Amino acid sequence: MKALRFGRSAALLSVAAIALTACSSAGNTDNGSSSSAAGGTGSEQATSEAKGQLKGAGATSQESAIGAWADGVTSVAPELTVQYSPDGSGAGREKFLAGAVSFAGSDSAMKDEEAEKAKEVCGDQGAFHVPAYVSPIAIAYNLPSVKEDIKMDAETVAKVFAGEIKKWNDDAIASQNEGVELPDTDITVVHRSDKSGTTKNFVSYLSEAAPEAWTYEVAEEWPSDITAESAQGTKGVVGQASSTEGAITYADASAVGTLGTVDVKVGDEYVKQSPEAAAKLVETSEEKEDGSLEIDRATTEQGVYPVVLVSYHIYCNQYDSQETVDQVKAFGEYVISEDGQKAAQEAAGNAPITAATRDAAMKRIEAISVQG
Repeated sequence: MKALRFGRSAALLSVAAIALTACSSAGNTDNGSSSSAAGGTGSEQATSEAKGQLKGAGATSQESAIGAWADGVTSVAPELTVQYSPDGSGAGREKFLAGAVSFAGSDSAMKDEEAEKAKEVCGDQGAFHVPAYVSPIAIAYNLPSVKEDIKMDAETVAKVFAGEIKKWNDDAIASQNEGVELPDTDITVVHRSDKSGTTKNFVSYLSEAAPEAWTYEVAEEWPSDITAESAQGTKGVVGQASSTEGAITYADASAVGTLGTVDVKVGDEYVKQSPEAAAKLVETSEEKEDGSLEIDRATTEQGVYPVVLVSYHIYCNQYDSQETVDQVKAFGEYVISEDGQKAAQEAAGNAPITAATRDAAMKRIEAISVQG
């Protein structure tokens, strides 16, 4: 895998992972400043003495945002660098639970058994989730002859991805797109080949919004009994769909490029994917005890886009050294700050988290401490 190192001065290549490292040109911190990056203003003056390298791994969806955060955190912690390996949500959680990295990026929350295993690394208090990155999942297609956005209800989307609807001009699609000249082209479904939180978020929508049409297990792996094309990572599925006329896939909306996107039926209207429509759904979600969110993907609320990716940062409540605690606090607080969310939005086009989500997450991060 190609490795990129983001900073203020250069980009270096290696082969193991994407390392997103922000290097400060501002010089040394004021030794008298020892507070964390709390408040999230992202001011020019350093407010944290965190230093060294913080390692993370996980969701490919966060790749662009992590680059912005790794660079921006130097405004509050000039001596801190961040290395992130975009191996996929499942692989990121595995590395976190093995103690190989200090945080994981994940498009899905930990399973109960993972939360229990986290206690082996984090101590008895375990780990928690911070909703760091919110974005619509685009249902993206490659039909150069169609200039209009194609409309589909949840049942149609489910049947397309299940392989039951095989042509773009099938009556189930055409009846929802009057006046649109749909080609007699085969539909090629492209799904993630790796263990993916994006997949889990997408099939969660299918399962909740069209339970009779989508009867497969909600999991990070694509159902093995559906015959379709596959590729690894967000870039992989977008790349394959972009080179295959008639293809349809699902991916973080910020990454789909020039592909067309489906307007999804919610209630009596069709809603176009957008950060604002995705954020509206998250606003109404309930927070669980571990910081993850309970999302209603079967909503009929007007103006809400229900195919949403909520990507978390997973941190320990306690770490084994003060150095790691300082690193995690400085980075975690910057990520959810107004400046951090603005930087991610500019880089990746995601929806900034709400003030209420930020306040709840900030309390969790501020409480991180040293084991023992």
